[in-house]
Amino acid sequence: MDYKLHNTAIIDDGAKIGAGSKIWHWVHVSSGAKIGKNVILGQNVFIGSKAIIGNNCKIQNNVSIYDNVNLEDDVFCGPSVVFTNVYNPRSHLNRKDQFQDTLVKKGASLGANSTIICGVVIGEFAFIGAGAVVNENVPSYALVVGVPAKQIGWISQYGVRLNLPIRGDADVTCEHTGIKYKLKDNIVTAHK
Repeated sequence: MDYKLHNTAIIDDGAKIGAGSKIWHWVHVSSGAKIGKNVILGQNVFIGSKAIIGNNCKIQNNVSIYDNVNLEDDVFCGPSVVFTNVYNPRSHLNRKDQFQDTLVKKGASLGANSTIICGVVIGEFAFIGAGAVVNENVPSYALVVGVPAKQIGWISQYGVRLNLPIRGDADVTCEHTGIKYKLKDNIVTAHK
């Protein structure tokens, strides 16, 4: 075992966990789950059997990552982030055949108590504000807040708001990293 495991954590046979990962108190990782290298799973985290967690992800306390949720590398999930995997659940109906895929792309941050409704794609380095409810796709570098989540701006890889309009064409350079961000056709791209 080349990862750190608290003695209260439960790792089911068949789970794959990368080197350097840290798994804290009362975590449950289901059989079939795939967890990358250098991942931190905070207290009381649940990982479903068909969940995929990339390298260097940080999952804070009380987050459940259910089947069909895929986090790419460097994703941050704040405390008590909620993922769903069925759009219209009913306790008296088995809808496991209706699980929808949810993809959180590289470097995205999900604020504390945000809810991610199944079937969405959250773009690279997007930032979801605390308490937001995401029910539609979020573009790369977008800053979204509210219920339901609405875009209020753009954010850099460094994590600071970019001085770009929400729509239109413009460009700006991040003062912290020197990375240049270009907004064209309502899509932001980064260039070193």
